Amino acid sequence: MNREEKAQIIDNLAEQLQQFPHFYVTDASGLNAEQTAKLRKDCYEKNVKLIVVKNTLFVKALEKAEKAEEDLIGTLTGSTAIMFAETGNAPAKLIKDFRKNNPTPDAKPVLKSAYVEECVYLGNNTLEDLVNVKSREELIGDIVALLQSPAKNVISALQASAGGKVAGLVKALEEREN
Repeated sequence: MNREEKAQIIDNLAEQLQQFPHFYVTDASGLNAEQTAKLRKDCYEKNVKLIVVKNTLFVKALEKAEKAEEDLIGTLTGSTAIMFAETGNAPAKLIKDFRKNNPTPDAKPVLKSAYVEECVYLGNNTLEDLVNVKSREELIGDIVALLQSPAKNVISALQASAGGKVAGLVKALEEREN
């Protein structure tokens, strides 16, 4: 591979790092052809982009995209596949489901690290934490639901049998003013 090809790969990876807010660094080596095809299919179905990269080129792309975290770079050893995603927990759920449905002796793919919601997660033991990470949209939905809850309670109380009492009370107050 010549310098121009390497530069183009680095540019493409840096673009991906800018386009996708979340990425996972994994090791999928040791999967047979059938399992690898299944993993790629699962990624496609879940809108996760899977790319096998050379570690040195990915480090340069991280530096170019200004996402070069020292801890993250330390995990770039051996065979590396990157999973890019729009939703922070999608690759974690995908890896967990894949392992459950395609058991391997060494639980592949192995999570080396992840960059989710501008935080770095290190090691395979953080997979369960990443599965439970809520996306920005999910958090906003939770907040909206919490804000709507008191209003819904008031409306339902007014519409229930107490509503007749409240309407009677309002009517009595109006007559009293006259």
